Amino acid sequence: MKIAIVGATGEVGRMIITCLQELNLRPQELDLYASAKSRGQVLYYLDNPTVVQELSEQSLSKHYDYVFFSAGGGIANAYAPAALQSSEVIIDNSSAFRQDPAIPLIVPQINADLLRGYQGIVANPNCSTIQMVLPLAILDKEYRLKKVIVSTYQAVSGSGHGGIETLEKQRSGSKLKGIYPELIDLNVIPQIGVFLDSGYSAEEEKMHQETLKILGREDIGISATAVRVPVIYGHSLSVYAEFERELDLKHAAKMLSQADAINYHENSFITPLGLGTSNASHVCRLRQGVDGYSLTFWNVGHNVRIGAAANAVNIMYAHALQAGKIG
Repeated sequence: MKIAIVGATGEVGRMIITCLQELNLRPQELDLYASAKSRGQVLYYLDNPTVVQELSEQSLSKHYDYVFFSAGGGIANAYAPAALQSSEVIIDNSSAFRQDPAIPLIVPQINADLLRGYQGIVANPNCSTIQMVLPLAILDKEYRLKKVIVSTYQAVSGSGHGGIETLEKQRSGSKLKGIYPELIDLNVIPQIGVFLDSGYSAEEEKMHQETLKILGREDIGISATAVRVPVIYGHSLSVYAEFERELDLKHAAKMLSQADAINYHENSFITPLGLGTSNASHVCRLRQGVDGYSLTFWNVGHNVRIGAAANAVNIMYAHALQAGKIG
């Protein structure tokens, strides 16, 4: 396979490289692209040095089986459609194409069937959405999901490297707000993205719309509150869900414990610091909600892994398997 990564030197781009290596994939060709300031950097793939190239209009005129975009919506809009003229599948990590009805929004464990025979742009969902819909999809099949109320506690790395730098500088004594509307050190900020006319933030609206699209449902009520917290890696979610059918909590726990890409913790919990290099969505503190038709759980995931790079690589892997590109 021939693979390209656009935005290779960023948080997600570097993690895509890591996740590809963890699968021990050996592409026939791997090209890395970034902005002019990163040109000439050397990154390693399975101990082989690769020089980062500057992205230009000519960069993606050659054929690739898969092109990963992790450079923001503006770059994706500018270069992804053109890349399709010569390449087969574009996997974009930004929000640029997520709500386009013609473009699949994929979490492979849920809707990989949409990739069969597909050629074009594939959208990678929002980080918090991915880790939440994995357990919700399992429960939806059994009990039919009716309503979701979620509060997120999102790490600063979700803002890119600038979020990490802002927090680190403030912990060293800086009183500059950096990229956030308020100080983030020793604080929490109940705003991620611009506020919309509805009163919800852009991040919250992403979770509303993307959850419905991934689950293939339009009749689920969703209300999200997205909060930035002074954590480097790892998003945490408090999820309350209501269903049309009465729940058996033990059966729900069993389904979650057996599901792909979910780590279920019974009688214990996990925090962002405990995630390590996990690519799973972690579910714990599962308990009954207000009645027998509802439940609540604590959900933790590595936002740069399961929330971005690992899911993108899983999209590529699922498509490649279906297309016979890998055995």
